[in-house]
Amino acid sequence: MKHIVVLISGNGSNLQAIIDACQQKKINGTISAVFSNKADAFGLERAREAGIPAHTLTADQFASREAFDRELMLEIDAYAPDLVVLAGYMRILSPAFVAHYRGRLINIHPSLLPKYPGLHTHRQVLENGDEEHGTSVHFVTDELDGGPVILQATVPVFEGDDEDDVTARVQAQEHAIYPLVVSWFMEGRLTMHGNAAWLDGKPLPAQGYASEE
Repeated sequence: MKHIVVLISGNGSNLQAIIDACQQKKINGTISAVFSNKADAFGLERAREAGIPAHTLTADQFASREAFDRELMLEIDAYAPDLVVLAGYMRILSPAFVAHYRGRLINIHPSLLPKYPGLHTHRQVLENGDEEHGTSVHFVTDELDGGPVILQATVPVFEGDDEDDVTARVQAQEHAIYPLVVSWFMEGRLTMHGNAAWLDGKPLPAQGYASEE
């Protein structure tokens, strides 16, 4: 059985989607542990409810980002994960952490990368009058939200939408595509070579997988 470790900071709705997919055997693997940098993250409760070990490491326990990440790596590695999944994890990771898990560290970001890396993506979409928005699953590299894209999902933005409308629409897509990407990795179909994502032995285009329908 392959092992997944998930890192969260908040509500954990993407974590829940992956838990559900594992329980439904849509993912050939199991979540071995969940880590949060916020002690009050609701995602920790989701993990406990599913019988998954839930851990908290907070920044105030450590003298530096590097010290925090060293301890986090030690605790993650105790579970020998095949894949580390960032699901709303709101800390910038140190280069040492990213290098340690290179090729087995993925993230989901609420925009159609490379548009809108960083925070407040829904607000930026509305302020700029975009008619299309979405979400991207990507491998993590040292560049913030800049690693190779694996899969994107788009959603429309309608006149009169507010941030809550757009957030709900994007999250519905996230809950579909993130477990799918995790399943590809668990099945050995998805890898990272150099700075590109490969699926079924072929490099994916810059915007990630696109069906040929």
